[in-house]
Amino acid sequence: MGSNGFLYKVWHLYYDGFRRMTVGRTLWAVILIKLFIIFAILKVLFFPDVIKQRAVKGHEADYVQQQMELHAHQ
Repeated sequence: MGSNGFLYKVWHLYYDGFRRMTVGRTLWAVILIKLFIIFAILKVLFFPDVIKQRAVKGHEADYVQQQMELHAHQ
């Protein structure tokens, strides 16, 4: 039996629990939609890729190093 039996019991517990859900499916759908909105849509709208906009292509690391040195002395 050992660990295979334990892992099987854990898998079966979660599988059976998710299979029998009714209201929980709606709640999981709401959670997944919220996560999509947060990570996909808000990132695009409010968090632009500053390094891509300001650094020369191929020298992104140099730009980051310059900015870190600049702000370290302030």
